Amino acid sequence: MLDPKRLRNEIEIIAQALSKKGYELNVEQFNQLEAARKEAQQAAEQAQAERNSYAKSMGQLMAQARAEGGDTEALKQRGEELKNSMLQAEQALAVVQDELDALLAEIPNTPDESVPEGADENDNVELRRWGTPRQFDFAINDHVDVGSAVAGGLDFDRGVKITGSRFAVMRGQVARLHRALIQFMLDEHTLNNGYEELNVPYIVNRESLLGTGQLPKFEQDLFKLQDEREFYLIPTAEVPVTNLFRSEIVSHLPQKFVSHTPCFRSEAGSYGRDTRGMIRQHQFEKVEMVQFVEPGQASGALEELTRHAEMLLEKLELPYRTVLLCGGDTGFSAAKTYDIEVWLPSQETFREISSCSHFGDFQARRLGARYRDEQSGKPAYLHTINGSGLAVGRTLVAVLENYQQADGSVAVPTVLQPYMGGASEIR
Repeated sequence: MLDPKRLRNEIEIIAQALSKKGYELNVEQFNQLEAARKEAQQAAEQAQAERNSYAKSMGQLMAQARAEGGDTEALKQRGEELKNSMLQAEQALAVVQDELDALLAEIPNTPDESVPEGADENDNVELRRWGTPRQFDFAINDHVDVGSAVAGGLDFDRGVKITGSRFAVMRGQVARLHRALIQFMLDEHTLNNGYEELNVPYIVNRESLLGTGQLPKFEQDLFKLQDEREFYLIPTAEVPVTNLFRSEIVSHLPQKFVSHTPCFRSEAGSYGRDTRGMIRQHQFEKVEMVQFVEPGQASGALEELTRHAEMLLEKLELPYRTVLLCGGDTGFSAAKTYDIEVWLPSQETFREISSCSHFGDFQARRLGARYRDEQSGKPAYLHTINGSGLAVGRTLVAVLENYQQADGSVAVPTVLQPYMGGASEIR
C-alpha cells in the first residue's frame, strides 16, 4: 500500500509514476474520498470532544441539580444524545475510511526510477548473459518427450486422469531428480547464502494475501477453499513467509528466509498458453527467498538475492540471461524486478525461471510490519525483497532438455550427483 500521506501531498507526482506501469490513477476519486474522510474525521473529533467535555462536567451538574431539587433526567438524556452523536460520527468516518482503504488496496506500487519505460515483456532490458547454449548433434526433444522416455518418468496422462489439465505425475528417477534439485537449492541457500530455512503452512487466510498484494486484484488466479474462514491455497511461499512479521515490530534486520513449498495457481489469465508440459502448471514447487531489510539496504539486498538465484544456474551449468522488467511488465506490488530466464533448447529461447523483486515498504504497510529505527527510536516500515531460488519444475525442464543425450538418457549435472546416489545419468 502506498503511503496515504504521500498520496495526499504528491498525488500528481504519484499518478505520473504509476503511468509507467500503465495504471491510470483516479486522482479526482481519491481527492473526493480524502476530502470526505477529512470532513468526517473532523466531525468525529468534534463530537467526541463535546461528549468528553460533557462527561467531565456531568457529575457536577448532576450534584447541582439534586441540590436545587431539579430534574436530573434531562442531564442524563443530554449525555445519551452526545454519546449517540459521537457514535454516529465515528460510524460515518468508518464508512468513508473503508471506501478509501478499498481504493488504496487497488493502487499498485510506484516503480523505481531505474525501471525503464515500456508496455510489456518485449520492452524489458537485457542486463547480462551467462553460458553458451549447447550445440546438439542429434534431434532435440522437448522435456515432455525426454521425461517420458526415462523409466517411470513424466506422466501427464495420469495427471489429467487424477485431476485435470495442467497437472503431472513424476515417477522413478525423474521424481528423484526433482527432489535432488530441491535439496540442492535449499542447501546452497542455507549453507552458503545465509538464509534460515522455514517450513510454512500451504493454506493462508485472506489477510495474508491482502498483505502481500495478491488480493484483491488477483483473486481469480487463486484456489479458494470452500470454507467460511476464507482460506486459500498459497500461490507462492512469498505469502506465508512475508506474513511472518505481520503486525509486528522486528527487533533486528536484516532477516533472510528460504522456504520450499508447493504453489497453486489457477492461471485463469493464461488460457491457451504453454498447454504442453510443465512450463505452466496449476500445481508446482518453488524454493523461495525472502529478505526483510532496512530501507537503506533494500537496493543492495535485491542485487544480492538475484545473484543467489543466478549462482544456482551457474552451478547447474544452465545458460541464462537476466533482464530488468520495464514498467508495463512490473508486477502490482513490485517497485523493481529482475527476471532470470533459462535457456530451453526445444524452444530455442530463454524462459523465466526466477523473478526477483524489491517492494519498498509497499507490502510492509499492508502488513503492518515494522522495525525500530536506531536513530529515532521510533517504529518504521521495513522493506521486503523476494525471489525464486528457483522454480523447481522449470529447473527440471531445463535440466531434462539441456542434459538430454542421443540414446534417450539424461546426464545428471555434477552438483546433483551426490543427491542422486552418485548416479551420472538417468535412463
